[in-house]
Amino acid sequence: MRAFSANQSVTTQRERLILFVVYPGIKLLDISGPLQVFVDTKSLFEHAVTYRTCLVSLAGGPVKTDTMAELSTSPLDDFAAAEIDTLLVCGGPGVHAAAEDTELTNRIRQLALRARRFGSVCTGAFLLGKSGLLDGRRVTTHWEACGRLAQQFPRAIVESDPIFVNDGPAWSSAGVTAGIDLALAMVASDYGRKIALEVARSLVTFMVRPGDQSQFSSALSLQMADADGRFGRLHDWIFAHVHEDLSVEMLARQANMELRTFHRQYYASTGMSPAKAVETIRMEAALRLIEEPAISLAQIAVRCGFGSPERFRRAFIRATGTAPDDYRKGLRPSPQIERHEAA
Repeated sequence: MRAFSANQSVTTQRERLILFVVYPGIKLLDISGPLQVFVDTKSLFEHAVTYRTCLVSLAGGPVKTDTMAELSTSPLDDFAAAEIDTLLVCGGPGVHAAAEDTELTNRIRQLALRARRFGSVCTGAFLLGKSGLLDGRRVTTHWEACGRLAQQFPRAIVESDPIFVNDGPAWSSAGVTAGIDLALAMVASDYGRKIALEVARSLVTFMVRPGDQSQFSSALSLQMADADGRFGRLHDWIFAHVHEDLSVEMLARQANMELRTFHRQYYASTGMSPAKAVETIRMEAALRLIEEPAISLAQIAVRCGFGSPERFRRAFIRATGTAPDDYRKGLRPSPQIERHEAA
């Protein structure tokens, strides 16, 4: 398999140099996802975006990932005097062995403290922790590793639910594909939300998700709760008809079950009432749409099946702790930047 090539040029003052720290056993998707976001942003908006990406390791040269692919890297020492915009450390099966390398963690700390921002994808947070960069900071990682992260670094404030967290210069994300969400959020912070959405669309990414969304989508949570798949077809039908009448009576008919039997067996299988499941699914759909400023809150209420703006408002506050208009006001306005069209 062809290796990724590291760009070994030293940054100029205008460039936003983004370093990805690589070590043996790094997870390929953890690094390739966010790397592609920055590369594609530069490609799509060539005249406005100044990202320069580089893969770096302690000694440089080829580094094996958790797959058959190797990554071509530059030595960390090459950037000892560079102006670094972003330093990212990704996760993988080799992270704990890498975290025991004192020379590596010392270099990460030195470069991170000089960078404008630093961050981790998935279990890369353990390397940040070993580098002394998590003390007193909010951080997340893959949900399976949150307990270990909190135990190993008790001065860190570990949050197990969000897909990514930004605490000052420190950024961190949950597992694998959440690194794409983190990178898109960084692009939005640098160049505005409109640019990030364009990149997400180019990558055929489902949406640009805010960091406080749960690592578990409602679809995944319901699938995990309904382990035997008894109501799988019903959940698919609900997602496809979220704007329609989804009363318990309608769901029972769709499941071809008597009402009381349906309610009892649905709760036994999923741990929640049918009405709560419907509201959860509708809220996930609303969170997608509320990120689009052209769609009014009244339209979202109708399209997601809440009926009225007031009913939508109450449900949104229950789910997020904030009103939908306040949530939308917190979104960063996007500057107008011309997209580069390839010849």
